[in-house]
Amino acid sequence: MAKGQVELKKEIDKKTLARFKKILLKEREQIVGDVKQSYESSQEMGQDGTQDIGDEAANIYNKQILLSINETERLRLQEVDEALDRIENGTYGICEECGGPISLRRLEVRPVAKYCVPCLTKLEKWKA
Repeated sequence: MAKGQVELKKEIDKKTLARFKKILLKEREQIVGDVKQSYESSQEMGQDGTQDIGDEAANIYNKQILLSINETERLRLQEVDEALDRIENGTYGICEECGGPISLRRLEVRPVAKYCVPCLTKLEKWKA
C-alpha cells in the first residue's frame, strides 16, 4: 500500500475528530479573548483627560487599527465555527468542492480547511 493511501481514508476516526474539535475550540476561545481585549483597549483610548489634536488623531488611528483587527478576528471566528459545525454534522474533512477527503496533513496545518489541496489550487487560479 502506498504511503498516501493510508491518509486518504473516507472518514476520520472519532479520536482524531475529537482532537481537531479540541484544537478548534481552543482557537475559538483564544479569538474571543483577543477580541474582548481589543474591545477593552479601544474603550480605554481617549479616556485619560484632556487631549491635544495630535493625541486625538493618534487615538482615532489606533481605534481604526483595532476595528480592522476585529474584522480579521471575526472572519477567523466564522471559519472556526463553520469547521465545528462540519464536525457536528459529519462533513469535517470532506472537500466542499469535489466531495473527496481532505488529507490529515492539510487539516493538521489548517484545521478550518474546507477544500483539498487540488481544489484549493484550482479555486485560487480562478481568483487570479
